Amino acid sequence: MADNSEVEKIVEFVCDQRRHARSRRQWKRRLAAFGFAIKDTDEGPMIATLPKRKVVCPLPDMSFA
Repeated sequence: MADNSEVEKIVEFVCDQRRHARSRRQWKRRLAAFGFAIKDTDEGPMIATLPKRKVVCPLPDMSFA
C-alpha cells in the first residue's frame, strides 16, 4: 500500500474526477484512463489501481447523484 501522502493525493484526485464527471459511469471511465478503478468489496467500495486492481484505500463517502 502507498504511504499516507500518496493515498491523500489519490483520494483528492478521485474526488476531483468525480466533480468533473456527469455520471458515475463517466467517472469510472475517467478513472480508468488514469489507471484507477473503484472495486466493490465486502467492506465497501475501494480505490484500486489497474490493471491488477490492487486496493489502495477505501473510497470516502461521496454523493453519486
